[in-house]
Amino acid sequence: MPELPEVETVARGLAKRLERHKLVRVETRRGDLRWPFPKGFADKLTGRKVIKVRRRAKYIVAELDDGNALLAHLGMSGRMLLSKGRPETLETHDHVIMETDDGWCLRFNDARRFGMMDLVRTDQLEQHKLIKGIGPEPLGNAFSGPILAAALKGKKTSIKVAILDQKVVAGVGNIYASEALFRAGISPKRLAYTVQGDRAEKLAQAIKTVLNEAVAAGGSSLRDYVQADGELGYFQHRWRVYEKEGKPCPNGPGTVRRITQGGRSTFYCPKCQR
Repeated sequence: MPELPEVETVARGLAKRLERHKLVRVETRRGDLRWPFPKGFADKLTGRKVIKVRRRAKYIVAELDDGNALLAHLGMSGRMLLSKGRPETLETHDHVIMETDDGWCLRFNDARRFGMMDLVRTDQLEQHKLIKGIGPEPLGNAFSGPILAAALKGKKTSIKVAILDQKVVAGVGNIYASEALFRAGISPKRLAYTVQGDRAEKLAQAIKTVLNEAVAAGGSSLRDYVQADGELGYFQHRWRVYEKEGKPCPNGPGTVRRITQGGRSTFYCPKCQR
C-alpha cells in the first residue's frame, strides 16, 4: 500500500495540473469504490475550481472553491493518472474521470477497489471519521522529539508497532518505519515507552530525513504505485535494510534480519540497533 512519500508525490503531481483550474467534466463509471460515492458526487464536483491539493496522512485532499474538499485514498492499487486530453480508450479499472478547463484529464484507476473518494466540508476535515484522531504530520513543525516522546509514554508495544499507529504520527508506513529505526540505531523490538529523550529526538529526525529523501526520489515503486505522470519512484534503490534479509549491515559487521511484528515484516540489524 502506498505510504506517505508516495501519497505526497502524487499530491504534488496533481497540484501542478489541477490547482487554479476548473473541473469541467466529472464522470464515475461505477457506483462505488471501497464504499459508495456520495449522492450526486460527480455533479457536485463539476464546475468547481480546485484551490489547493495537499496531503493529510495517507489521504489526498483537493480543496474546492465552494468550501468543500475532495478526500481520496489510493488503497492498495489505486493510481491517479494524468494525461493531456481524455484517452480515446479508457482502461477497465478507470473508475473516475475528471477533465479540466485547460485540457488535462485525471483518471483514478483502481483494480482492487480498496481506494475511496468522499466529499467533506474543508473546515470540518479534521473531524471526518477517517481523519479524526490522526497524529501530527512528520514533515511539519508540529512533530519533534519531545512530541514523539510524549505520544510514546506508557505504550508497552514495540516501537516499530507504535510508530505505525497513525495516532502517534501520521502516515509512517511499514517500509519507512524500518528504515527510520535503522538510521536512528533503535531496535524495532524496544518497548515504545523507553524511547524518550535523545532516543526520541534521534528517531523523530530519522523519520523526517527518510521521508524527505523518499519524497525527493518520488517514493518507492511497489507493484501498482506510479506517480501522477506515470513515472515510477526510485527510493527502493536506496533502502538500507528493508527487504535486505541476510545481507551485510551497511553500518558494519552485522547481518540484516527479518522478523514479523503486528503481521508485517520488519528488517533490522541486531548489532547496531539497540
